[in-house]
Amino acid sequence: MGILSDIKEDFSSIKKNDPAIKSNIELFFNYPGLIAIIHYRIAHRLYKRKFRLLARIVMGFTQFITHIDIHPACIIGKGIFIDHGIGVVIGETAVLKDNITIYQGVTLGGVTLEKTKRHPTIESGVTIGAGAKILGNITIGENVKIGANSVVIRDVPPNSTAVGIPARIIQKGRIKDSNAINKIPDIDRQLFNYMLRRIQILESRIDCKDCEKELKDLDKLYDNFIKSIKD
Repeated sequence: MGILSDIKEDFSSIKKNDPAIKSNIELFFNYPGLIAIIHYRIAHRLYKRKFRLLARIVMGFTQFITHIDIHPACIIGKGIFIDHGIGVVIGETAVLKDNITIYQGVTLGGVTLEKTKRHPTIESGVTIGAGAKILGNITIGENVKIGANSVVIRDVPPNSTAVGIPARIIQKGRIKDSNAINKIPDIDRQLFNYMLRRIQILESRIDCKDCEKELKDLDKLYDNFIKSIKD
């Protein structure tokens, strides 16, 4: 009953975390992450029973049809939600606890060729944004949020948010908000706002009669940026 119970929780996780789902039939045709996880659960049990070549063949076929690469030896808990899924890579010694959300393009990779624990451990309740890379034998604490395209190479403490390359912690402490799991900061917009404010401060301190053209060019750049956001 163990594998059936895990698969049932995988189904429930999608229904809970994806507002786009309208019917159960969609689960079998529109969620490659679910297909990959179900195949992994079968392959993982084959791997533990020493049918390692067969397990690798199963996951090789899974990679071909879903574009998701999961090593059958890794350890994955319950309630895992791989959203969209294309490009996700989970290495051999990775450990994933329960109720984790992973978006497309995420890599849980290693940084050494030694036959030891070389992939990350992801604690329960973590959200990993699209394109993020978590590398090496590090630990991502409970309820952490990893921003899109971040590169994480060090441990991240529980209940915090990490973004950037290399990732840095920009928020500590758990947000008391039922929707906080999806509120990963847009670091690019925050950086732009910071730079814009710096320019405004500098302008207020400079009396430059010859800066009119430069200011017009800057205003044009800003207007184009705002337009691109609205589009």
